[in-house]
Amino acid sequence: MQSFSFKRAVLKVGSALISPDGQGCSGEYVLPIAKFISDSRKQGKEIILVSSGSVAAGRSQVKSRQRPTVAEKQAMASIGQTQMMANWARFFDFSCAQMLITIDDLNDRRRYINFKNTLNALLSNQALPIINENDTIAVDEIKVGDNDNLAAHVALATQADTLIICSDVDGLFTANPRIDSSAKLISYVENIDEHTLSLAGDAGSSLGTGGMVTKLQAAQKCTKSGVQTMIVSGLKASAFTHLANEQCPGTLFAATSKASSARRHWLTHTIKVKGQIIIDEGAYNALLNKGASLLAVGITQVCGQFTNNDAVEICFEGKAIAKGISAYSAQELGQILGLGSKEIESTLGFHYGEEVVHRDNLVSM
Repeated sequence: MQSFSFKRAVLKVGSALISPDGQGCSGEYVLPIAKFISDSRKQGKEIILVSSGSVAAGRSQVKSRQRPTVAEKQAMASIGQTQMMANWARFFDFSCAQMLITIDDLNDRRRYINFKNTLNALLSNQALPIINENDTIAVDEIKVGDNDNLAAHVALATQADTLIICSDVDGLFTANPRIDSSAKLISYVENIDEHTLSLAGDAGSSLGTGGMVTKLQAAQKCTKSGVQTMIVSGLKASAFTHLANEQCPGTLFAATSKASSARRHWLTHTIKVKGQIIIDEGAYNALLNKGASLLAVGITQVCGQFTNNDAVEICFEGKAIAKGISAYSAQELGQILGLGSKEIESTLGFHYGEEVVHRDNLVSM
């Protein structure tokens, strides 16, 4: 087993562990996980829990057809969320705090910062934050989509040093262990490359939305930003005994870079781009080699419909080279592209500053 250490970890627990039969909450797999959380806190470590399971927990309480409608699933989530929280709370002698979020909360900078501040306040007051996607109101366009990637966003936003993802298998294998008896557990991955990603199979659970693919996506996000990641079996109580002793019983993915700032993570991984800004060679050199802001004079074309403060890709010779927040809308940029900074106000009748994308709101790709 690989040794590790951590100070602040995000622990992701899926639906199959919360509701093994899909018809309500169970403590069968939760108890050893709860003990690990309590033991870690006694050691002075911080745990942030990302827990799926609200739909499965409330399924039996809502009449539905064989394939529930969106409204029926959201009703299940609404009932099941309280049951899931109560199921966790019964194992602890400290406060549990519910946090429900959607991708909109992560896209919006102000709400993103509020989320971080609230979570840090909970930790400083010795409460256990329990985070889930807000399935009671979220629809596809405002969903993160799976709690593996949600956990990755949370780990990076909260500057955790470790992400632990519970699975229904021991970790990443050389082949699918369910159908190949020769499959071997990979205990350590130094770098997640195309070969690593190719080892992932389809979702293995009828209850969850994630499989090994989403777990590797989450691990890749985190390790690139300086957060070590583990995939371990949530079905085995012994796994959490090993984790409490700082031994990884599954697969440990090493952090491949230093921890990035929360703002850089937000720009890189969280916000969705609404359009593209095409730049010339001078602007390309200024951005990448001099760390400069993007000015209107270096813009040659604008693609898409976006407003000011939307995220955009910055492209050169057909390739996205950066991502950032545009101070001007697509329509406004169409009027000032190629112009000097002093010409902006006379052209538009107003200005939001000389920089179209300030270097503080820009990240290279």
